[in-house]
Amino acid sequence: MQQNPDFVTPAHAAEVEMVIKKSRFIGQLRPVNSVEQAEAALDEIRAVHKTATHNCYAYTVGLGVPVERFSDDGEPSGTAGRPILEVLRRREVSNSLIVVTRYFGGTLLGASGLVRAYTDAAARVLDEARWLTCRWMQPVSVAVDYGRFGKLEHELASAGWVIRDKQFAEDVRLLLWIPVDDTPKLREQIADWMDGRARVEVGPAEYVGEDEQGALVFGVVVPI
Repeated sequence: MQQNPDFVTPAHAAEVEMVIKKSRFIGQLRPVNSVEQAEAALDEIRAVHKTATHNCYAYTVGLGVPVERFSDDGEPSGTAGRPILEVLRRREVSNSLIVVTRYFGGTLLGASGLVRAYTDAAARVLDEARWLTCRWMQPVSVAVDYGRFGKLEHELASAGWVIRDKQFAEDVRLLLWIPVDDTPKLREQIADWMDGRARVEVGPAEYVGEDEQGALVFGVVVPI
């Protein structure tokens, strides 16, 4: 396992609702960064749906070997919590709690019907979610004179590097955030493009999230 692995985590909470044979199923997703947060979020959902027949759940917290817990909450063994957890595993998401609340509608679904219902509710709420892909990244600041700025901007764009900020003073300073493992390659490319006449400064690395539109989110809490 790499020292600072990438991980995918929910950007926000999400919720879906569906009705199967008059039973109402409410799937809720919550981003969580610790077991304590997961249990607190679970308690909040239970309090809101305290009259529900079941509040089944699964969560995964941590990188590498995550903490995984689940519960059928009174449904037949293996028909609710485990299927929810399997959806989380298949999607390869971290720091995630899913609770599927059921209000019984009077018609039994059978074991296979329950597995399908809880699996579907978990999958649907993940489909509704927005995600952050979190990577171990660092800022790279590049300063060049105005005469070389246009060439550098063009070369960076052609190579797929995203400029996050531009500052114009005595020279032009560009800011990029890139995965740590890509830093040597970028420095080599810049030196080649600019004939060694660019000043490159690299800042300390941290986990940074990138949303589905490519915007960066800072202050990512690493799961423990």
